[in-house]
Amino acid sequence: MNVTLARLDWSRWKARARRILVRVRQRVPPGLRLLLGIVLMIGGVFAVLPVLGLWMLPLGFAVAALDIRSIRQWLQRRKRRR
Repeated sequence: MNVTLARLDWSRWKARARRILVRVRQRVPPGLRLLLGIVLMIGGVFAVLPVLGLWMLPLGFAVAALDIRSIRQWLQRRKRRR
């Protein structure tokens, strides 16, 4: 039962992250996306603060990857292998 709930919760988080990335891709200009991703990663370093946290690291990486072709291609190849 716990495994099933964990899978459902993970799929819900993945869907939410996908929606956020689609919104960022549509509404934020390319140069600003890279800057936003870097700021999120720097904020993730300060995980001990209440608002900032480790959740900012993967989100920042994903937002920055929208603008960096080599990272985006690596992620697409990795996704195809699964």
